[in-house]
Amino acid sequence: MSGQQPNGGNSSPVFQPLAGDDPATIAGYRLAAKLGAGGMGKVYLSYTPGGRPVAIKVIRPEFGEDPEFRRRFAQEVQSAQRVQGLFTAPVIDADTKGAQPWLATAYVPGPSLADAVVAHGALPVEAVLLLIAGMAEALHVIHGAGIVHRDLKPSNVLLAADGPRVIDFGIAYAADATSLTGSGVTIGTPSFMAPEQAAGRRVTPATDIFALGQVAAYAATGAPAFGEGTSHGVLYRIVHEEPDLSGVPERLMELVSRCLAKDAEARPSVAEVIALCQTANAETVLRRPEDWLPSPVAADITVRAAAPAPAQTPPPPTTAPAGSPGPAVGYSPTTPAVPSTPPPGYGPAVTQPPGQYPQTAHSSPHAQPTQPARPAQQYPQGPPSQAHAPAQHPTPYPMQAQTYPGHLPPQPHPKPQPAKGGRGRVAVIGVVAALVFAGVGGGAAYLAVKDDGKQTQSSDSPKDSGSPDASGSSDASGSSAGGDTGGEDEPKPAAKPDPEPADYKSINLTAGYHLTLGDEDVRPQEGEDGGYDLSYDTGGYLDAENDEGNLVLLDPGQEGSLAVCRADTRFTQNIYVDKLSKGRQICITTGTGHMALLTYQGHSPEDSPSTYMTVDVTVWRNAAG
Repeated sequence: MSGQQPNGGNSSPVFQPLAGDDPATIAGYRLAAKLGAGGMGKVYLSYTPGGRPVAIKVIRPEFGEDPEFRRRFAQEVQSAQRVQGLFTAPVIDADTKGAQPWLATAYVPGPSLADAVVAHGALPVEAVLLLIAGMAEALHVIHGAGIVHRDLKPSNVLLAADGPRVIDFGIAYAADATSLTGSGVTIGTPSFMAPEQAAGRRVTPATDIFALGQVAAYAATGAPAFGEGTSHGVLYRIVHEEPDLSGVPERLMELVSRCLAKDAEARPSVAEVIALCQTANAETVLRRPEDWLPSPVAADITVRAAAPAPAQTPPPPTTAPAGSPGPAVGYSPTTPAVPSTPPPGYGPAVTQPPGQYPQTAHSSPHAQPTQPARPAQQYPQGPPSQAHAPAQHPTPYPMQAQTYPGHLPPQPHPKPQPAKGGRGRVAVIGVVAALVFAGVGGGAAYLAVKDDGKQTQSSDSPKDSGSPDASGSSDASGSSAGGDTGGEDEPKPAAKPDPEPADYKSINLTAGYHLTLGDEDVRPQEGEDGGYDLSYDTGGYLDAENDEGNLVLLDPGQEGSLAVCRADTRFTQNIYVDKLSKGRQICITTGTGHMALLTYQGHSPEDSPSTYMTVDVTVWRNAAG
């Protein structure tokens, strides 16, 4: 998807009116305009309740019908919500399980690099250096979240007044899971792929560095480094031929040529890219002035900053058009909106009971929201649809409940009236019997029912000193076992000892296989999707498959142990293998209560017919509490 930009450069208006086949709302967000469309879906402008503009990207129905796409899309959205960099557009809301998946990112008022170059030509060298340095910082936080962008190209880079913004990170990986990419649906641009990507080999963060070099060449010359033409021709040149850098300025030559190395190992790291930008800038500190872009591009930013205000009249329709996912009950962004007056009628309603404290935005990825279920709200645009409610996230700041026209506060349930006559008597006896069963067991209940309501007995009734309790035992105080001890402290149970570790050395875990840590003999088993404890996904990462499971990548040199794994809370659900070096350790907590420490020992050689990693695993069973 081309992000927040319309197609065709500046030939079409920035804010396009909604057409007949466009929905009026997406999960409670009222749509103000269409921003663009691409291979993965359409992009719309809307607002949060706090008045912050957002870009809502609605995935094409064909992708939503593919279960593997949905699984990968959910994983990537979860990872993307942890990316909070200065040069990224953060993901603030999403629904990966609805009839039509969507995600909302912060709206960036600026043209894409592709639109800017098409409309105004190549950028000056100083602007290119600031552009690439900012993009490198964005890749630093994206890769730090375990994401490889895979589709870094000029249309996925937005030019804002204070620097570039990288968007759509991780979405291309989900698209790779579907068969649609081979049936007429185009995802990505061949001109900006890396050789290993074009050849179908393993994708790593170095893949994004190659694309960064291509973006730099495009920004400086106005043309792709490997030319244009048919996809097959471009991909062949990327894999087998050298780029055309004849138009690249001398100050950018080292930066571009090193990034475009065919060998992924020879490409610079993100930190080295930033250092190369500083060297090209006469080794001075890169400073981003307010006018870092040419004035014609800056004028495009001004146009996009004037986002259309929501119309207050006429009132919105009471029903969503056909094909609309419909509004949802709640809205819970992962980052707070700008506190300003919300445009009337736009954005889903915000409801949180007064006095309810928020949870932190960076809690465990598997934590569930703790706030109580709320009654369905009535919105100006019509009743919400429960079928497409997005997953609730912890609200990062307290908000007061709001009441909309037509919304009545919940009414208390009427107190049940006691039954009259024989039915009331039978009901009382039934209740007493149930209470007695719960308190002391069947013997006392038998006495209560036998006397036909004339006599009842429970474990809470007074007894003579030393009388036996329901189990036939008594104590000196006359109270039944397990009853009130008169305030005396009961002895605390002894702490449960730590389980003995079970060690498994030199496991060759093949891509597409998994480990089940509860097995007596922990060994690879085929399958990478399911309720397994740990799998090596063919996408190149370790995955905590179990719903309640998580992983923690320990720091280089940090020595793992059961105590360390219990204390560390830097949870994630997947870790890319290319981030691992020999001796790096990963803490594993499974949804079945086991804990483990994985030590990475190496990866299969290039000439191996299979892809696998060699790991040592230490398991503490039933240690997770």
